[in-house]
Amino acid sequence: MNKLLHVRVRVSDLERSIAWYKEYLGFELERRTERSPAGNQLAFVRLPGSEVPIEFCYSPDYELAVPEDLMHFAIGVPDLTAVCAELEAKGLEIWPENWREAFAAGRKMAFIIDPDDYEIELLELKSNKI
Repeated sequence: MNKLLHVRVRVSDLERSIAWYKEYLGFELERRTERSPAGNQLAFVRLPGSEVPIEFCYSPDYELAVPEDLMHFAIGVPDLTAVCAELEAKGLEIWPENWREAFAAGRKMAFIIDPDDYEIELLELKSNKI
């Protein structure tokens, strides 16, 4: 059987990305490589309990420009309101602006933006199902 092993994204500042994902979302640094065969610096970060890490790829000669709405990560959280309140207290903007009202019934979701403009969707999960 095939298995998803990791997802790679380019970052403009490896240290900043590692710190941001750790501080705001609870990711842990799994391992890093200072020079891959292609000459990139790599860092693998993973959410505790998740099987698939994100591979951050940094190269000083690569200018990153993430187009709006190109892609996003989705992260399940047990209590969206509590998580968003914590993120807002740390200074992050949650959107859409009216997410509390827009998703009052049914599936609750909100978005944040990481330092490189990747969108992160936060989904409230009442179980481990997507």
